[in-house]
Amino acid sequence: MREAARRAAVSPGAPFRHFPNRDALMAAVAEEAQRRFRVEIEAALADAPAADALARFRAFGLAYVRWAMRNPAHFEIVSTGRYFVHGSSAELTRDNAELIALTERMLAEAAAQGLLRPADLKRILIAGRALIYGFARMNLDGHFPRWDVEEDEIEQMAEEVIDLFIAGITKS
Repeated sequence: MREAARRAAVSPGAPFRHFPNRDALMAAVAEEAQRRFRVEIEAALADAPAADALARFRAFGLAYVRWAMRNPAHFEIVSTGRYFVHGSSAELTRDNAELIALTERMLAEAAAQGLLRPADLKRILIAGRALIYGFARMNLDGHFPRWDVEEDEIEQMAEEVIDLFIAGITKS
């Protein structure tokens, strides 16, 4: 918030005067961050082949990781409950439900096309989400140097890890 106030050339407390409380202000910041995230996801999906559910799933995952890498503060606010109660924002709740449903549809479509190994789609969905979120979180928390992954290798590593996951859920 201090940085946003500085950029707007206002006092650090000025943004708080426009919201009834800190939670409302942080929810508004998270809603804007989520809107920007959705734009990135939609652009990535628009570039993926519409008939290839796994390519769309891959595009979604890479867009997620890339957005989180370029927007660490926004990722932090939309992905954790440290700054406000996420359930207090109907917009965020709805948007998150839509993203989960979108991911479920992609995986269900891949399953219907006979591309996936027999498995519970819910487990695949959660595993995919954990992988993508976990990768983004590892980057934000600065873990990759300990794994001998240089900063200029992180995006390529994300692609390889997502491809490895997709290879693990698809039929041979």
